[in-house]
Amino acid sequence: MRGFGEIAEHLRRSTVQVSSDPNPLLGRGTSGGSGIVWNSEGLILTNAHVAQAGEAQVELWDGRRFAARVVERDSRRDLASLRIQASGLQAVTPGDSSALRAGELVIAVGNPLGFAGAVSTGVIHSIGPLPGMARQKWIRADVRLAPGNSGGPLANAQGHVIGINTAIVNGMGVAVPSNAAAAFLLQGARPSLGVTLRPVPIGLLILEIDADGAAAAAALRP
Repeated sequence: MRGFGEIAEHLRRSTVQVSSDPNPLLGRGTSGGSGIVWNSEGLILTNAHVAQAGEAQVELWDGRRFAARVVERDSRRDLASLRIQASGLQAVTPGDSSALRAGELVIAVGNPLGFAGAVSTGVIHSIGPLPGMARQKWIRADVRLAPGNSGGPLANAQGHVIGINTAIVNGMGVAVPSNAAAAFLLQGARPSLGVTLRPVPIGLLILEIDADGAAAAAALRP
C-alpha cells in the first residue's frame, strides 16, 4: 500500500495550473485556476469558469508550459476539457464517486493564491444537491480551499480522483463528482437553452441569456 506522501506527490504531478493569460511570462491580466491530467496524451479536465475563453495556457508540475485548446464546456456542471500537445504525462486514476460515504478521508490538490501543488486534507461531509445550484449532486468536504483550487482534484485515501474541486459554499469545499466528469468527457455538454430562470408565482422569470444559446436565437430577453 502506498503511503500518504507518495499518494500526495502523485496527485501533485497530475495537477496543472490553467491560465487565461496569452503570455504568462508577463504576469499581466492572468485569471485561472487548476486542472487535472486526465490521460497521458494531453487531455486536461478543469472547471468551465476557469477556462472561459477558447484558448488557455497550461503549466505542468515540472514548469513546462503548453498552449491549450478548449475542447468542450458545460457551464451547468462547471466542467471543461482542454487539449495540449504533449504525451507521456502522469495522469490521475479516476475513482467511483457513487461509492463515497460521509466521513471518508479526502485529499485536495491545487494552486491556491499562487502556491503551486498545495495539499489539503479533510473528510466528506455530504453528497447531494445544494440550494441554488440546480438539482445535480455535489460533493461537500471540509477541505481547505482558496481561489486557485478550482479545477483541481479531490481524491480518496487511495489517491483515486472522486471529484473536481469547484467552489466554496458556507466554508465547505464543493466538488463535481468524478462520475459526472467522466460522463461529460464521454458524452459532451448536456443540451442547454442558454437561459437562467427563477420560479415566480405566475411562471418563470428570465434572469440572464447566453448570447450564443438557443434562447437568444429564439429572441427571448431578460
